[in-house]
Amino acid sequence: MSKKTFYIETLGCKVNKYESDGIAAELEEKGLLRGKKGGPADICIINTCAVTSKAGMQSRQAIRRLIRENPDAKIMVTGCHAQTDPDVVEKIKEIDQIICHRDKAKIAQCISGEYREKAGEQLFSFKKTDHNKTAEFIGFEKPVSGSMTRAYLKIQDGCNAFCTYCIIPYARGASVSMPRNQVFEHMDGLADRGFNEVIITGIHSGMYGLDLSPPTSLSALVRELDKRKQVERIRISSIEPNEITRELIDLAKPGHILCDHFHIPLQSGDNEVLKRMKRPYTVEEFQIVIQDIHDTLPFAGIGLDIIIGFPGETDARFENSYELIKALPVSYLHVFPFSPRKGTPAFHFNPKVDGQVIKERCSRMRELDRKKRLSFIQKNKGRTLQGLVQNQYDKASCKLKAVTSNYLTVLLEKNEALKGKLVDLTYDHFDKDLTLTGNLTTKA
Repeated sequence: MSKKTFYIETLGCKVNKYESDGIAAELEEKGLLRGKKGGPADICIINTCAVTSKAGMQSRQAIRRLIRENPDAKIMVTGCHAQTDPDVVEKIKEIDQIICHRDKAKIAQCISGEYREKAGEQLFSFKKTDHNKTAEFIGFEKPVSGSMTRAYLKIQDGCNAFCTYCIIPYARGASVSMPRNQVFEHMDGLADRGFNEVIITGIHSGMYGLDLSPPTSLSALVRELDKRKQVERIRISSIEPNEITRELIDLAKPGHILCDHFHIPLQSGDNEVLKRMKRPYTVEEFQIVIQDIHDTLPFAGIGLDIIIGFPGETDARFENSYELIKALPVSYLHVFPFSPRKGTPAFHFNPKVDGQVIKERCSRMRELDRKKRLSFIQKNKGRTLQGLVQNQYDKASCKLKAVTSNYLTVLLEKNEALKGKLVDLTYDHFDKDLTLTGNLTTKA
């Protein structure tokens, strides 16, 4: 009898990717075979995203496509869109199960028949997110390695901030943290599997440890990881500006484990818009943080998320954002048009910004992004940088890709022996698409 096959489709963030990889690893451990995209599968799992209205629509499109491609498969849907809009998802009649967030880590046990219901609890009965209930960290017993050169480690889940535009707290519940000893155990496991870089991720990573007993912090965790040196380097996937401490910045100095790269959600560079968004900082406080990073780490990569067209964003308020970012020493931008999410306060906010105006503002901000990227590339040209060589080749050039500590991608000549290794490199060439080509400064 042939083994059952499964396929997981993942939409959205790094946390979703981590969770899908964890589910896949457990299913493979239980004897199932992982199928490829477009191929037949006995079980299809769709891990959905809800961060924007478009993400929800794309999630439903992915569900319908997999149903067409696998008409006889068991269809299981989980993730943030399934959690926030189960009534919309369940209208797709061919779905066999909608699995709520708190049961996501039990999917492999359910499929293998190992999961046993608790007294009075129906297996995989859908449960709405309850912020008033003590939450449990949704994780996996073993480290999740995935298929990438850099491993992800989810240390935190959920969010207590309730920014007025964001649906994610309603999907994932209150902030919960992986216990410190488990973080160190998983880091050991990833080191044993040969990973040289681990990306620390979470829904609101800066809240790490506040719910633990005794309470701790992200800075304290990184300090301990720096002492232990289980892997060569760690990277924080994203962190709020008001949670970047002096200690975290210092831990990204040369000789320490933390990469000199900070991805920071600014969202707006106007104080009135920040207040309407319920963001817990001012433009002036944000400027101080960015300048502090730059003064301490002048070559650090600093990326910003920016939302364009939030209700009430006048021309003048947009210009405030534009001029602020233009003056800041940042290296790249992620630009998002505002997406009204039903169930959030901002869904009802007025005045709305015209769609064409949003499009024009996004275009201007993306032009600024290109200028910032170019400036950062020129600043680092000729410097010796440490890069982690990826296992996957660049598709366009068939060259190796190396990701530097400060988050530049540099193409190198093919050399299978370099894959997964940290190397010293420089680059002296980049093309009109800002693609960097470099050379090793040390022998492989």
